[in-house]
Parts: sequence; structure tokens; C-alpha cells
Amino acid sequence: MVSIAILAGGQSKRMGQDKAFLDVGGRRVIDRVLAQVQGLSDDLFISANAPEKYREFGLPVVPDVFPGKAALGGIYSAIHTARHPHVLVVACDMPFLNRDLLAYLIQLAPTADVVVPLVNPPQPETLHAVYSKNCLPAIERRLAANRLRVVGFFEDVSVRYVSREEVARFDPHFYALMNMNTPQEWQTIRQIAARIDARSS
Repeated sequence: MVSIAILAGGQSKRMGQDKAFLDVGGRRVIDRVLAQVQGLSDDLFISANAPEKYREFGLPVVPDVFPGKAALGGIYSAIHTARHPHVLVVACDMPFLNRDLLAYLIQLAPTADVVVPLVNPPQPETLHAVYSKNCLPAIERRLAANRLRVVGFFEDVSVRYVSREEVARFDPHFYALMNMNTPQEWQTIRQIAARIDARSS
């Protein structure tokens, strides 16, 4: 069994407002994310430093163990908190998560310390990945040295890259890996949502 953490600790500086609560296709992004991960684990929690914002969801909200350490600090906190040996980490601003793809990553969890899609090399999708407890010492060393690049610790653990072809079997348009950091990206994502909804109606 794998724990699941939704990372919602970012400051949304470029967006100018909290990304988790933005509307995409008539639903808040956080609601879309929760709909895709619900039921995939008996240990689901939100990693965030403002618990009051997320109280309505009735889930545990876990603050960063080491505040101010960017995404790497959030990943560390998620792994540290997880009840199971592996944790699926997804960002709160990914409105098109694909449940079958997530289940595939979970299935691969025992094969490596990190299971992560690599669709656009060289940058893997580190906020759509499964991490094991074995990653904690390597991440801790980097946090202590303030070396916060997420992939920096990959050289110290075993990594299973999930190829573009593997991801395409579940999501040929790679929508599942889209996130939004700027108003322009939000607009693009809303346009995609409208197209998807039009096709399914």
C-alpha cells in the first residue's frame, strides 16, 4: 500500500492567488485532484502550511518539517509523514490527473526508491511521482546544505523513470502532467477543460 500526499504548500507568487482554489471547468482544482486520488490509498493527506484553508476537506493537513525549503521540503515532509513505505506525491495545481496513470505509478512503487515520469527530458515530473522512505537521508543532507533542486538527490537512490511511451498509454495528450504557475497557464488549462467537457457532453 502507498500513502498519497497532495502538495499545497507553494506560495503561488507568479499566479498571485492560491492555485488550489482556482476554477477549471466549473470546479476548483483541489476538488479535481481529490476526485482522482480518493480511494487509491487509506492514507491520504494534504501537505500545506495553512491548515485552516483545507479544513473543509476533512483530511489531515501536515505542515513542512523544515519550512522555507521549497518543493524539496514539501516532498520530504510528505515522505516523513506517510504511514506506508512509499508515498505518491502530486501537486495541488494539476487539474487533469489521470487515475489509471496514478494507479500504474503506485503499482511500480516497489521497484525503486523513486518512480517518476520522464516525458520531456531532462526534467522528470517530480511533483507527480512516488517516493520511498529510503529517500529521507539523501533529501535531509540536501536540505541541510540548502541544495533544493529536487532531482539533486536522485543520484543517491534508485530511480525508475516512466517513459513517454508508458505515460501515453494512459494519457496520449499528457494532460495529466500539466500544472499552472501563471495566469496565462491557467487560461490555457481552462481552454483545454472546455474542449474536454465539450467532447464528453
